[in-house]
Amino acid sequence: MDKAWHGRTATALAACMVACAGAWWLAHARLQQVQADFETDARIIHRLLSQRAVQHDAVLATLALLQPRADAGADAALERLPALYPQITAVLRRSDDTPWPAAERTPLDAAEARSRALHRAELAAPELAEGRYSVVLASPQGSHALQIDLRAAVPWNEWPMDPATSPVRVALEHAGQAYVVQPGRPQSRGWRFDFRKRLASASQPLDVVAERGVGWAELPWWRMLLWCALVAAAWTAGQALWRQRIARRRAEELLRLGQVARLNTLGELAAGMAHELNQPLTAVLANTQAAGRLLTEAPPELDMARMAMDRAVEQARRAANTVGRLRRLVERPAQGQPPKPLLLDDAVRDALHLLEPECRKAGVLPQLQAPAEALTVLADPVALQQILYNLLMNALQALALVPPAERRLLLRLAPTGDAAHVQLHIEDSGPGVPAEVLAHLFEPFTTTRQGGLGLGLTLCDSLAQAMGAQLACAPRQGRGACFVLTMAAA
Repeated sequence: MDKAWHGRTATALAACMVACAGAWWLAHARLQQVQADFETDARIIHRLLSQRAVQHDAVLATLALLQPRADAGADAALERLPALYPQITAVLRRSDDTPWPAAERTPLDAAEARSRALHRAELAAPELAEGRYSVVLASPQGSHALQIDLRAAVPWNEWPMDPATSPVRVALEHAGQAYVVQPGRPQSRGWRFDFRKRLASASQPLDVVAERGVGWAELPWWRMLLWCALVAAAWTAGQALWRQRIARRRAEELLRLGQVARLNTLGELAAGMAHELNQPLTAVLANTQAAGRLLTEAPPELDMARMAMDRAVEQARRAANTVGRLRRLVERPAQGQPPKPLLLDDAVRDALHLLEPECRKAGVLPQLQAPAEALTVLADPVALQQILYNLLMNALQALALVPPAERRLLLRLAPTGDAAHVQLHIEDSGPGVPAEVLAHLFEPFTTTRQGGLGLGLTLCDSLAQAMGAQLACAPRQGRGACFVLTMAAA
């Protein structure tokens, strides 16, 4: 029973580990998929915004190459430029004798100086919180500046996600300033994926920053629960199949024990019958032979009487021979193998496992007391198994006669004082053995159970003696019986 419980516990733990491993794999796969999608979308966003930034550089380069004259027609052409590029809110131009507008003169002058020194466009007056910045390109004949509106610079028609529902936060950052392109849904708990990359334009060194939080609610709980349910179902089915296998093996073992028990019982019965019938048949034979001798001394007219006596003798001998043949036919054969070392603890646990359904039906929970060190005895495995089976069945039948709350069954294993023998005590709290029956308990046809043949304990005693063991019924204080099987220690 302990082995079965440990086996069920081990398989249950293994099933839990498989379920947890599968659920972890599903969650990990989901996170990897989310991360891959996030990184793909972030690279698309970076490419789109970089294209707009490069477009601004191209517009400035075109303006510098064309170098329009500072007349009304040129100003009109510059004013029409925002219609072509909605993100360009204004185009500013400065020549040597025309300064920048007063409101933006200082940052534009500084950016123009950097542009003239580096020979490229430069960022000026970034106000990312308000969603705008300027780009300045200096040239020998004059300088141009573009004022950019970040709200209009985002190509929403090519955007890879829905900005209203997407959980990804997208922002443009520079020098501690940030413009939030897409708010997303920040997560305080769970997992976080980040993406940061500068725009592909040296004149607009803005960092594209994307963040994606994954909360616990986004894990594939239904698939994880389904996996756990499948593992639980598989474990339950496996347990059911295992229980069926155990029940089938137990039934086969009980059938085998029953067949062996019936054969041995029949042998004991035949031996008892032969013993009981042999004495009267021998007496009949002796009496008829004596009568025959007496009759032979009578007058010769008594031939018919002598013939009758001869026939009686013949029939008596035939009856004796028939009983002898029956005894030789069904008498239990000698033990097939000599005693060999075996673990008594395992043999007792196997017997308890075999009778587990009977114990459960009777409402009895057997208790096994054994020393920490395993006890090895010399015994015949089959004979020992049959002895344990008979003794335990007798105990269960005795316990059926007392109330369920008072049913106790205790098995104790212990070495004797000389350490040369090992004893097994089987104690029950049944009605016990009457004193007048105790002296004849192991004799054939002695029984205290109604309907019993009185051959079970006789058979157990014969099997014990055949393998060099002793079986006795020990005195017990109070109610109940205690049978002690003493075997040689290996």
